[in-house]
Order: sequence, then structure tokens, then C-alpha cells
Amino acid sequence: LKVIAIDEQLRVVYEDNVHFDKDLPEFKTQGGVYIHSDRLTVTSPVLMWVKALDMILEKMKSSGFNFSQVRALSGAGQQHGSVYWKKGSIQILKNASPELPLHQSLKGCFSVSNSPIWMDSSTASQCRALEKAVGGAQQLASITGSRAYERFTGNQIAKIYSQNPEVYKQTERISLVSSFAASLFLGTYAPIDYSDGSGMNLLQIWEKVWSKSCLDACAPGLEERLGCPVPSHSVLGPISPYYSQRYGFSPDCKIVAFTGDNPASLAGMRLQEGDIAISLGTSDTLFLWIQEPTPALEGHILCNPVDSQTYMALLCFKNGSLMRERIRDDCASGSWDEFSKALSSTVAGNNGNLGFYFDVMEITPEAVGIHRFNKDNQKVSSFPKETEIRALIEGQFMAKRIHAEKLGYKVCK
Repeated sequence: LKVIAIDEQLRVVYEDNVHFDKDLPEFKTQGGVYIHSDRLTVTSPVLMWVKALDMILEKMKSSGFNFSQVRALSGAGQQHGSVYWKKGSIQILKNASPELPLHQSLKGCFSVSNSPIWMDSSTASQCRALEKAVGGAQQLASITGSRAYERFTGNQIAKIYSQNPEVYKQTERISLVSSFAASLFLGTYAPIDYSDGSGMNLLQIWEKVWSKSCLDACAPGLEERLGCPVPSHSVLGPISPYYSQRYGFSPDCKIVAFTGDNPASLAGMRLQEGDIAISLGTSDTLFLWIQEPTPALEGHILCNPVDSQTYMALLCFKNGSLMRERIRDDCASGSWDEFSKALSSTVAGNNGNLGFYFDVMEITPEAVGIHRFNKDNQKVSSFPKETEIRALIEGQFMAKRIHAEKLGYKVCK
């Protein structure tokens, strides 16, 4: 959990973090999560998140941070995680005693104590059922912006409902991680915002309302448990009195809707129409601002957090930096300098040589293996080192452009 405070010139005046494994060892997480014995189910303890918030605010308080100067606060949460509030919890949230840390007041508030998160892939049967219910994968993508994904919240809710109907019955509200964190500050249930709500397989991205056919396919009475979605930049209301009394926040401090981590990246990078941002990580993530999206079976279309009339596209490529590092080790003695020199020594277009490099099964497209083609379009088993390096880089970036264009991206002249 990270906190950052900025002044009106956008200068950072404070930052800090809480490390789940190290600072909250009592929860016994690894990387902030529990990987269950089936290796498919991955969850995080909800109370760990609440306790981390208590801890970071106490750290700020003891360092002398002046909470009374905070005019507004907002945040971003990991996409696709979900939190299940037990019946009657809203009263406990509204009336939390400022004498106690929040995690003590809320410890009995969750009908599901371990939240399913983005790493979970245990809902394959629910995904198939959802796609079937609405007329197929492409139809689901046309409604919600994505085909059914195992980590998406609708499928996670469907699994909880089918495996534990009693637990579902005891749940009065379902939050995303982002709207859950906003609820803690608001002292009442915060609505889900359009952008993060687009990562659930439940929101009609065009009309910005819940899809009745998708809700019905997942669980009964789901609409009232989700509440009405709102634009991502909505001011939700003033901060809960709990924070004024315990930490000295001004009662006028505004809470702005929280959103998902990916939409927040688009906002934070200040992307505009025609821009593309690429995160070169273990997986490569590409996100872009789109006016007229065409949802496809690969990638995701989300509502744009900055402008509710437009969209953002998100593409994930699993063979990212690990693939580049392997070719660097094989062809450039493990040195990025040597890798860069080799890349510079070859011409753009690589004399017609082309390569596709997938050490592990790729997400976009679903393919695996190393495939090399020479200028005559014949498959070859190897390339010279310099050719290999350029084929890798050009292949990866051309794939990003091609898949972005499939989702509606237009190269602005």
C-alpha cells in the first residue's frame, strides 16, 4: 500500500508505503497473497488491507504530517479484486469509533474473509457459462469490452454464489478493491467507477449501466449489491468524521472516486487521443486512448477515466522483458550495451527477416514457440545474432501496433 501527497504545483511533499509480507507478518502472505493448493485460486485477506491503511496513516501521523491541509483524496486499486460486505456492515462503517484502529471495528464485516484477486484463475466454468448465456465470447466483448476472463469480477461472484449460496445471501454489498478503499474513507459504501467497472464482464461499456443479461448469468439480486456506477472523476462526498477525529483531516476534505490501477496509469501518464503508453515489464502492457473502439476477443476496452465519452484499450503480452533478457543472454553475452549496439548495427525492417518469440504461451495472440522467417517468407531455424536481436524487438513492437489497430487504434498523421 503506497501513499503520496502532492501540493497544488504537483510537487511530491510526502510518500511512504506498507509492505504486506514484511510489515504485516501475522497474515502470512507471500507477495501479499495466498496461493491455494489448487494453484488456481489466489486471494488476499481483506483485513490485511484495512490494517495496512491504519498503519500507513499512523506512520504519517507520527512523522508530523499535517492532515488538516488535505483538500481532496483519491486512489487506485488493483483491478479485478472484489470485497464482500456482510449484512449490517454499513452501520459499523458509518459509526466506527475514532478511539480504535479501523481494522478492529471492521473485523466482523466481511462475508468472504479472503478476497479473490487479479491473479486468480479458478473460474473457467463460470467464464464458459457467462459467454454461453449472452451468445458467445465476441458478443460478451461487444457488450462489456472483454470476452470472459477468469480474474474478472462477474465470474468470481458467480463462483462464490454457486459454491456458497449462503455466503452470497449474507452479502449486502460487493465492492471492487478501488471502491472498497474509497468506502473506508467515505464511511459509507462508495460506488464503483465506470473505468474499474469495465473490468468485471458486467458493465455495458456503451451505456455505462450494468448489463441485465450478464448480471442474471452470474448471480441473483446482483444489481442492488453493486450499486449504481459513476464517472471515474466523481466527487463522492466529504471524508468520514472518523478521520477528522482520529487524524485531524479537515471535515471539508473531498473523496473523489477511486479507480483501477490500469485506468489510473492512463490518467497519470496524461495520455490524449492518439497516444500510446507501453509498460515494458515481465509482461508488456500497452494502453491507449480510443475514440471509437472495436472490442475483440483479444485485449480489453475500458471506459476512459478522464473522459467518460471515450475509451481506453488495454493489451497484455506475457512474453515481455523475460523474453528480451533471454535473447540478450543468448546473443549479447548478457549485456544490454552489447544488445543495443547489435540493434543499432542493423537496419529498420531487418532486410525482411521477421521473428515471433514466445517462450511461454502468449495471451495476445494465443501462440507459443520461436518462429523465424527470412526475406522470402521461408521458415528458418536460426538468425545471426544481430538479426535475431532486431527481429525480436521489431516483432514485439509490430505485434503491439497490429493488435492495437484491431481494437480501433488509428495512427494519427
